[in-house]
Amino acid sequence: MSPPDDSVPTPPRAPYEELIIEAAAMYSLDPRLIRSVVQVESAFNTRAVSPVGAKGLMQLRPSMARELGVHDPFDPRQSIMGGARLLRRLIDMHEGDIRLALASYNAGPRNVARYGGVPPFQETKNYIKRIIELLEQGPQT
Repeated sequence: MSPPDDSVPTPPRAPYEELIIEAAAMYSLDPRLIRSVVQVESAFNTRAVSPVGAKGLMQLRPSMARELGVHDPFDPRQSIMGGARLLRRLIDMHEGDIRLALASYNAGPRNVARYGGVPPFQETKNYIKRIIELLEQGPQT
C-alpha cells in the first residue's frame, strides 16, 4: 500500500468553509453561526435573490451591502465577510443576545426596537428557530 499523495488538495468539509472560518476569526464569531445563516438565507446558492432584493450567500439588501463595503453581493468572499461583519455589529448592538441579533438580521433592527424584542412575524420566529436548531446540531469547528 502506498502512502497518501499529499499533493492532492482535499475538498472543504462544507461549501465555502475556508471563507466561513476566516470571517469567523476576523469578526470573533462562531463559524457555525455564519454557516447556519448562509444555509438558511441562501442554501449556499451564491446567485440567490430574495423577493425583496437581498442577494448572495448572506442575502444582503443593496443598501446594507453598500454600507458594509460589499460591491458584489454574488461574490462569496464579499458576501460572507459582509454578512459576518453585520452579524458582529448586531450581536454587539444586542449585548450578545443571538436571538435578537438574528431577529435584527431577518426583520431589521428597527422592528426589533419597535417591538422591544423578537417581532411577532412568523417568518422571523421561524428563521430564528431554524438557525438555533442548526447551531445545536452542527459540529464544532
